[in-house]
Amino acid sequence: MNQQVDIIGLLPAGGQATRLSPLPLSKELYPLGFRVDAEGKPKPKVVAHYLLEKMQRAGIQKAFFVLRPGKWDIPAYFGDGAMVNMHLAYLTVHVPYGVPYTLDQAYPFVQQAIVALGFPDILFQPEDAYAQVLERLQSGAADVVLGLFPTEQYWKAGMVAFDASGRVQQIIEKPSQTDLRYMWAIAMWKPSFTRFLHQFLSSPTPTAELPIGNVIQAGIEAGLQVEAEIFPEGSYLDVGTSDDLARAIRELT
Repeated sequence: MNQQVDIIGLLPAGGQATRLSPLPLSKELYPLGFRVDAEGKPKPKVVAHYLLEKMQRAGIQKAFFVLRPGKWDIPAYFGDGAMVNMHLAYLTVHVPYGVPYTLDQAYPFVQQAIVALGFPDILFQPEDAYAQVLERLQSGAADVVLGLFPTEQYWKAGMVAFDASGRVQQIIEKPSQTDLRYMWAIAMWKPSFTRFLHQFLSSPTPTAELPIGNVIQAGIEAGLQVEAEIFPEGSYLDVGTSDDLARAIRELT
């Protein structure tokens, strides 16, 4: 692949945090642990900072937060991205139909780029997860590479079936029962999937929220190549519920 292709992070932040409400701030800015500022002083570290650090570690220098109107505390906090040594910008989403529509707001700005998807209210390991996903994407023929993490909470996740070569066969959103062990939590894709996503969403407006995993599954069925980068020793934690937020607080403070 042409090494000059831009790599741009997309961070959907259109949710209303109804599982945690009321909150005095956007959940992406909940402080968890501490960082050291340029003067060597400890400062609170917010949830989304962890994701941006991992993107930056993979060489990603540009990212868009896609916000629901009203979540202005996020751009007020991160500003132009100097805090995380990245160039950050902000878009707004005005449709309530889920992550795919949120991501598609960035289409005019990312249609020729490699996209790195990350949810700014999750914590995960390893630190170099994006670097490994990017290496697989750039070195092979995949249109999309998913970062897979073990989970026992399959009813809350997009569970992934894949073959011995890492080729993804099926994504099942929040199954009631499954023998699958791995969920996907991060992703990177080439312009081929960005175009597919944009065209897929040009169909009639849905009556219910559409998971992004369903769009990736539709891409598989349409002939796109989706592969998995598996992190068998990795971990994943969504801080969007009170129980998981309490766990994150215990682990990071």
